[in-house]
Amino acid sequence: MLLPLGIAAVAGTGLASWSAYAGRKAEELVPPDGQFIDVPGARLHYVDLGPKDAPVLVMVHGLMGQLRNFSHSLTERLTTDYRVILVDRPGWGHSALDGPRPGITAQAKMLAALIEQLSLHKPLVVGHSLGGAVALALGLDQPDLVRGLALIAPLSQRVERVPRPFLGLLAPPPVRGAIAWLLAVPAGTLSSAKTAQAVFAPDPVPADFATRGGGALALRPKSYLAGSFELLQASPEMSKLQARYADLQLPVAILFGRQDQVLDPKLNGEKTTREIRGASLTLIDGGHMLPVTHAAATEAWLRNLPVSPERFSSIRKAASSSQAEGS
Repeated sequence: MLLPLGIAAVAGTGLASWSAYAGRKAEELVPPDGQFIDVPGARLHYVDLGPKDAPVLVMVHGLMGQLRNFSHSLTERLTTDYRVILVDRPGWGHSALDGPRPGITAQAKMLAALIEQLSLHKPLVVGHSLGGAVALALGLDQPDLVRGLALIAPLSQRVERVPRPFLGLLAPPPVRGAIAWLLAVPAGTLSSAKTAQAVFAPDPVPADFATRGGGALALRPKSYLAGSFELLQASPEMSKLQARYADLQLPVAILFGRQDQVLDPKLNGEKTTREIRGASLTLIDGGHMLPVTHAAATEAWLRNLPVSPERFSSIRKAASSSQAEGS
């Protein structure tokens, strides 16, 4: 009886030590790029690029990501004309938590605190994937802080079926910690190439995405804990946000890849556009990781968004007239 327990204890200690080592190596491959700021509940890592007096873009990454998802291919195209703020969401990248793990709405409050502390004037908030959900929560709860929302392949609806690449995150809270420290990193290391291919499909995975795109940081116990928590919290939180879309008063634009194999463009793009008055949807050929794989098209879309108050006002009036005629 004691021998098997002893062997299990030694094996567990070995796996936990290896996971910790792998996490440290990932952070050596992808060190912090910017600065840190304390907000209630977290210490956020962010990068501040471009002219300080230019229009501001705040970019928020998705599940299992970090801020290099944007800097890999996209931000250099924008920093001549925009001030670009990239931020690691709480618990991701190099951002640390100081309190309970936050859900989507709580993260939006932390993002609002960053905007206020940096004195950013009416930024356009760019949210990718689950970062799009955080952007929507911010727009609903504190619309006066932002100019509009630019959502790239966003999670914007309650999704009943977990995307295949993230099925391994379905760990209930009682065993989440054990899986994160004993199994997630070794298993993730073995399957990382296949998982990345599934997330990027049908687009290819850049050879340097692990470093330049920050992908290596997904292979840490910290990232598994954050991903598992967010995945299990997402559906009930999205139901609450979705019920409020009719009240959203900000310009909202959505960009989706037609071949996205992570989030359904019809559900998270077309349905959301119908529910948010004045929202626009642009579809292009591509998969889920558009800021990396289709940076030129993403840049062009961002630069042509109708975010001016005058332009948005005309869109809302047109939408209201159309709805009145159809009723």
